[in-house]
Amino acid sequence: KIDISSPVDGARLDTKAQNKLDYNVTIGGDGDHIHVYVDGKQVALLRQMKGSYTLESLAQGSHEICIKIVNKNHTPIGVDRCVKVMAQ
Repeated sequence: KIDISSPVDGARLDTKAQNKLDYNVTIGGDGDHIHVYVDGKQVALLRQMKGSYTLESLAQGSHEICIKIVNKNHTPIGVDRCVKVMAQ
């Protein structure tokens, strides 16, 4: 299970600010850790299951931020959560 508490889906983010991704992940099965993606590109590997991650500055426009649970081989196990945001 993956919960993203911030930013929420549809949020407007400041392109000049350091925006934080706040999350809480419960890993089960083959899951080992999580990867964070922005627009399909991996930007982080996190082993902490609850916390926050500071996102790089986002270019103006629409973006998709995703967290995927992966196994020890860094292969997604099919559990993910995404939010769509607008950077201005």
